[in-house]
Amino acid sequence: MTTGEWRHGMNGSDAMDAEFDTVAEWTAEVAESLGPEYRIPAACRGSGRPSALDWLLAGLGLRPGDVMIDIGAGLGGPSAYAAERTGVQPILAEPEFDACRAAARLFGAPVVQADATALPFADGAASHAWCLGVLCTASGPDAQRTMLRELHRVLRPSGRAGLLVFLATRDRLDNPPEGNHFPSRAQLSALLREADLTETAAADPASLPAPPVSWQERTDAVDHELRRRFGDAPPLLTALEQSRKIGELLHSGELVSQVIQLRRPD
Repeated sequence: MTTGEWRHGMNGSDAMDAEFDTVAEWTAEVAESLGPEYRIPAACRGSGRPSALDWLLAGLGLRPGDVMIDIGAGLGGPSAYAAERTGVQPILAEPEFDACRAAARLFGAPVVQADATALPFADGAASHAWCLGVLCTASGPDAQRTMLRELHRVLRPSGRAGLLVFLATRDRLDNPPEGNHFPSRAQLSALLREADLTETAAADPASLPAPPVSWQERTDAVDHELRRRFGDAPPLLTALEQSRKIGELLHSGELVSQVIQLRRPD
């Protein structure tokens, strides 16, 4: 799967359920069968290249023992990557049951089944958070606004957060994937202001270094094994179609991706 699979379906569409519940469970099964070194690359599939995660981690300023909430965590690969490199203590929030179960099995991190618009955490629960590819899965601007306000709420004053977002460059997209709602850059900036989140830096993931060869080989092996085992299964076919549509929109320039560093004001 490609970067088109950044999401964690909060709007309940059949395509989203297939992509981020059933296929997530199958991906975990494949990673476990291939070996421990495949787990993080497999669980980061659709979560961008390692260099994008490194760029966000550098901006978040994480220290060992810091608590970080991963909103829409999927299989938990990015959180496991962060924990391995910084010693952060991630807490995962993910709406899909099978993805929650698979993340707990793969990495043993605390995980709660929860929607990004109604997080079960106290105000100021964490010094850090990130929300990777989730915003475009909201049902529309109101839900996106609620999601960002929840991100603000669970951060401590001066807390830092990271986003990965897909942004529309035109009003109407050709053949968009089911269940996704892409804000423009201007709309995202307005939503961040309304949520009282300050943007401190942004980058295009495509401009960052490519994944290491070993990482790419492992994700390719996971892709191959998924197709070998489940290639004719409707959930995988649906997920691949969703991914193909976003890939085409990125190639045409109708969508762009950005990683963004945020700060909650004091």
